[in-house]
Amino acid sequence: MTSRRGFLAGLMASTLTPQASWAAAGSPAFLSAGKDASGAFLLAGLSRTGEILFRHPLPGRGHAAAAHPTRPEAVAFARRPGRFADVIDCRTGGALARLEPPAGRHFYGHGVFSPDGSRLFTTENDYENARGMIGVWNAADGYCRIASFSSGGLGPHDMLLRRDAPGLAVANGGIETHPGSGRAKLNLPDMRSNLSYLSLEGEIQEQMELPQDLRLNSIRHLAVRADGTVGFAMQWQGDPGELVPTAGLHLPGSEPRLMAGDDARVLNMQGYGGSIAFSADGSRIGVTSPRGGVLQLLDTVSGALLHEHRMGDVCGLAPSSGGFMASTGTGQFIAVSDTAQHLLHRANLAWDNHLIPLA
Repeated sequence: MTSRRGFLAGLMASTLTPQASWAAAGSPAFLSAGKDASGAFLLAGLSRTGEILFRHPLPGRGHAAAAHPTRPEAVAFARRPGRFADVIDCRTGGALARLEPPAGRHFYGHGVFSPDGSRLFTTENDYENARGMIGVWNAADGYCRIASFSSGGLGPHDMLLRRDAPGLAVANGGIETHPGSGRAKLNLPDMRSNLSYLSLEGEIQEQMELPQDLRLNSIRHLAVRADGTVGFAMQWQGDPGELVPTAGLHLPGSEPRLMAGDDARVLNMQGYGGSIAFSADGSRIGVTSPRGGVLQLLDTVSGALLHEHRMGDVCGLAPSSGGFMASTGTGQFIAVSDTAQHLLHRANLAWDNHLIPLA
């Protein structure tokens, strides 16, 4: 269900005044969920150097967020198996709407707007039927729910717009879960993840699966380069001592390229790719591991692991003009180049898994 009173009031006002832009919200550069010192959860808008420009309280732990392409609105998604997604006026941090999936479903922590901002797409678990779904919400009419369609697999987690063609790239992690079983993984004996490419209407256009010996590598998080290449971060569900890649690249129509899988330093990731991002020029891809406390930078041409940065509880990652920005569960906001890291800001809170860049 959607609570629309506040949103509709704002929509009526917008017909009488020029539509607000992101500049009206102080031109934030990033969004991140977090938890403050009192234990309260929130979504914050951050400047380029990590200062908090606005904050919005959340009813539970958040995960990622989606930013409207033109209006100063963001949607904060609950961490799995949460059932809330808050639509936020980023000028004030106030609530515009709260979205809930239908009965028998929960959100998976990610979503994305259509290129024109008219629709919001959300990754969802139809746990009673053990299938992944994409919810569709009308962002031009109070975020009412208008449709849903198959994600192309189980456990859809991250989802981004394609850059090479209209459509969605969906990371189907392949893991069956049910809220009644907590965070237990119910199908490891026959688990299989995939990267699915869907039209904006839900038609499956292409699917990529990993080789059979890597079927326990759950594709979870995505980044997209300007040429359409998708970077994907994986989370290994097998023996934790095995040397398996945590990052890969895929250009639709081609075979996947797995990165640095024979470099022993990959073991430092502890099998867990938390966030992934391309550098601004596309020559590097970064992948974080909060479990390992490392950020690894890889060459997108050779696939080699070039540099490794040690950072306690690092997970959030986004591109910057000089390399990357990273955020940590200890409140740090860090600028990272190939060989150096520089602390820009420390907040009295714990940043959650993702640092969402705003165009």
